[in-house]
Amino acid sequence: METRNMTGTSPFAPRGTAQEIEEGTTFSPKFDRDGLITAVTTDAKTGELLMVAWMNAEALARTVETGEAWYWSRSRNELWHKGETSGQVQTVIELRTDCDQDTVWLKVDVAGDGGCCHVGYRSCFYRRVPKGEPAKLEATGATKLHSHEH
Repeated sequence: METRNMTGTSPFAPRGTAQEIEEGTTFSPKFDRDGLITAVTTDAKTGELLMVAWMNAEALARTVETGEAWYWSRSRNELWHKGETSGQVQTVIELRTDCDQDTVWLKVDVAGDGGCCHVGYRSCFYRRVPKGEPAKLEATGATKLHSHEH
């Protein structure tokens, strides 16, 4: 399977009919105009939402091939092997796609301290917007696993 240079080569099936995409057994992910697909990542044991990120075709192919999560960093404009520097490698237990195949869902086990957020929390969703207060954020009570310097 070609995963190093995805230009012109894709390991995924071509897009078929709506019936094939929605009910078939062929994986043919739909990438947006920037070549990205949304990736929702949850803890395989607890179901906790850990992060939402982006994948390009190469990141998705490497994830399928290696069983570890790879993403596309829009801010750094580069491929990103989650945990490569932090030790928080995400081992993919299950990879699902939605009915349109334009979003993927990774159920993972996280190594290291179990964190997924670059700010130092287990989940990137450590704040909430209170009902009726659209311009306010409040803490959810999540504990920081480690400090982060910007």
